[in-house]
Amino acid sequence: MNSPAQSVEQAAAGARLLGLLARDLPPDRLTSAPLDVAPYATDRSGAPAGGEPLAVVHARRTDDVTTTLRHADALRVPVVPRGAGTGLSGGATAGEGSLILDLSRMNRILELSPDDQLAVVEPGVITADLDRAAAAHGLRYAPDPASAAISTVGGDIATNAGGLRCAKYGVTRDSVLGLEAVLADGTVVRTGRRTVKGVTGYDLTALLTGSEGTLAVITAATVRLRPVPVDTATLAASFDTFDAAADAASAITAAGIEPAMAELLDGPVLAAIDAAEGTALRERGAALLIVQCDGAGARAEAERVVTVLKGRAASVTVAADEAEAGALLAARRLALPALERLGRPLIEDIAVPRSRLAEAVRAIEEISTRRGVPVFTLAHAADGNLHPIIVVDPALPELPEAAWETAGDIFAVALKLGGTLTGEHGVGLLKRQWIAEELGADNHALQRRVKAAFDPYHTLNPGKAV
Repeated sequence: MNSPAQSVEQAAAGARLLGLLARDLPPDRLTSAPLDVAPYATDRSGAPAGGEPLAVVHARRTDDVTTTLRHADALRVPVVPRGAGTGLSGGATAGEGSLILDLSRMNRILELSPDDQLAVVEPGVITADLDRAAAAHGLRYAPDPASAAISTVGGDIATNAGGLRCAKYGVTRDSVLGLEAVLADGTVVRTGRRTVKGVTGYDLTALLTGSEGTLAVITAATVRLRPVPVDTATLAASFDTFDAAADAASAITAAGIEPAMAELLDGPVLAAIDAAEGTALRERGAALLIVQCDGAGARAEAERVVTVLKGRAASVTVAADEAEAGALLAARRLALPALERLGRPLIEDIAVPRSRLAEAVRAIEEISTRRGVPVFTLAHAADGNLHPIIVVDPALPELPEAAWETAGDIFAVALKLGGTLTGEHGVGLLKRQWIAEELGADNHALQRRVKAAFDPYHTLNPGKAV
């Protein structure tokens, strides 16, 4: 809580900043009317802004970002970078007196090189749009978050997003070759390279990927593209219990099979999708496992998956064609929108070793029963990443204590099983109170020193991540 004197000083700094930005930015870049600023003050997590932000800068070029950060840093005004606002951890929540830096209008694909299998893009490019542009050359952008149709590449990089294909192709970090980024004081740095290999200096590209806008603002990315697989095979397996489905997913990995994706949905999630879309997924069983294999051996690999699942699943169906496969994957992508119809989702994002997936599932079910709090769970099963989701009444001014207690119990289970608090959504605002428990005191202190080296006055997305 600021003192009256600090509040007056902050207001003066904000007013001075607005004057400088109005002078130095093109006229269409700045929005300061409170009603126009409000929609940019939070992200998809629904975390409350906690005050009235100062204004929004709608950047269109790197120069807009450098000008904004140079002035904000000099005046010690906090800046919250954001893309499409699809984040689920409160990382783009803007507090009292902060300046929002909107990068969604920096949305050009600057280069797409089929020969080098790479693209250079601005941060506001929609993930699915990049994938479609690559497909015209027989390539694809492998990162595939469930929100790919609305999320931006810059946001994916900021959180090191995973997604449906990450079990085989890795998370966003595995597809980022280099970055152009602007430091808190307006300095432009370029990290990485256009080559697949390169170990000169520290790996600042990897450090900035997943840094949640707390170290620098990404203004361009050089990303790796991959050939479109020559074939795919998709199957769906229904189970009588959710933990039986989790056991089956672990058995696929134990058999040495590496599917492109293995998505797991529990009964409550299936029921929510059915209610929203008019489907009948819940009638098949208490859990659904969707597996896709790709590459030249996709059909043979899918047959191996079917063999593993026989005797474990209540039923197994191999998609007859691409349309049927697409419908299955569409159902998975509709899970979160379906839950959002029920209320405000508090979306957790734990990951555990793949061999302990079923243990995590059983523990989450036990926590839900003990706390009396319904938990809807879906998972990227092939890499141990679970999303236990608690849905609360959006009219409540803050999250109920029972929801926080349930979340805390789930995090404790993740750490006990050798896992992590967040596999792909980031720490943001909502998980900061648990981060020291995972990192330990020395690691946490080191990370804060890294933050200070990049952003000495802590103006970049303060109060988030570390």
